[in-house]
Amino acid sequence: MSDPTSPAPRQTKRFAEKRQAILDAAAKRFNERGIRGTSLADVSGSVGLMTNSITYYYRRKEDLAAACFLAKIAWLDALIAEAEVRTSPEARLRAFLDAYARGLSAMAAGERPALIRFHDVRALPSPQAETVFAAYNAFFRRMRALLVGPEALPGLDRIARNARTHLLVSVVQTLRVWIERYEPDDYARVAARVADLLLHGLAGPGSPWPPAAGPVAVPPSEAGPTDAFLRAATILINEQGYRGASVEKISAQLRVTKGSFYHHNDNKDDLVANCFTRTFDRIRRTQDAAEAAGGSGWERLAALSCALVRHQLSESGPLLRWIAVGALPDNLRGGVTGTMHRLWDRVAFPIVDGVADGSIRACDPAIAAQVVNSMIDAASELDDWAEGIDADQAERHYVQPLLAGFYGGARG
Repeated sequence: MSDPTSPAPRQTKRFAEKRQAILDAAAKRFNERGIRGTSLADVSGSVGLMTNSITYYYRRKEDLAAACFLAKIAWLDALIAEAEVRTSPEARLRAFLDAYARGLSAMAAGERPALIRFHDVRALPSPQAETVFAAYNAFFRRMRALLVGPEALPGLDRIARNARTHLLVSVVQTLRVWIERYEPDDYARVAARVADLLLHGLAGPGSPWPPAAGPVAVPPSEAGPTDAFLRAATILINEQGYRGASVEKISAQLRVTKGSFYHHNDNKDDLVANCFTRTFDRIRRTQDAAEAAGGSGWERLAALSCALVRHQLSESGPLLRWIAVGALPDNLRGGVTGTMHRLWDRVAFPIVDGVADGSIRACDPAIAAQVVNSMIDAASELDDWAEGIDADQAERHYVQPLLAGFYGGARG
């Protein structure tokens, strides 16, 4: 009988090392071009293999993508296991974010390979999708148990716990993108500030929840003949990315022919560009309405946040998510990215004003704006994770935990 503690056979080690190299290269390619925009040839060339050789490890591109997602989930599970040893939910939240940021720092510094982002996960076909989503759902439940269990937040129902868990998971996922604005050596500092915002919220002393003014009323935009196409395309792009939202799928969702599609739209790229224009217009008009309503920085920030989250859950929603930008062709990506960054950066204005007038506690306004944006952005999927949630529940169990403090203002 062989000794299980002895080194693995040379061939097994070589196989494992080459397979890991393939996963590392594939994660980078999928992050850059999306699943549908990446081929096995793209991956094989970067690891010195012929395309037919890579199929010895992964028969199909979709198998390779699924393996990348499962590796990412396994890493997150390991971070949860590290945080579980902490004695309080506040300490577990801090520990998880710290370990997560340090891992991202190591990836950014080239000290460990990058892992795939989740932005393209819905592009997976069956049966790979079922395998990955089962693992992701298990990760979601572990995050819920780690940070939103009955001992931490007694008395909440399932919708409330799932909404809060979705908030936390979304902040973590979005952090992966915007933290790249900082030096890798500062990632842990950034994560500490995110943890502080989540634990303590943004409300200053005496700032009530809910604010008396409530959400702002945003005048509806002028309806056009392509509105139905824009909404259908937005939903599909959010779910399946730019390449997954084909003309055929958009037409099928509306139960119209391809001929009808082209009667109302010149081409898919123009429709996608108009989807972003529609999203940007809604964000801009909501921001302007919140500013015009006046009040303290806290009141304007809360009004803006509640109004956009309500829009996400309404029949006129959703907004296009930031993840939609990743797989766009170059001719669309540049201008879209710049506009999106400018609009999200505007969220810092009421935060700065609130710190000045005392309605918002002292915080890093740039980081706080990104965290608020993460919450608004991810509200487009809120009903997927907290099924049946309505707009009032979303304010109470999704917006309030971020703005007023995740554990009711408890200090970690």
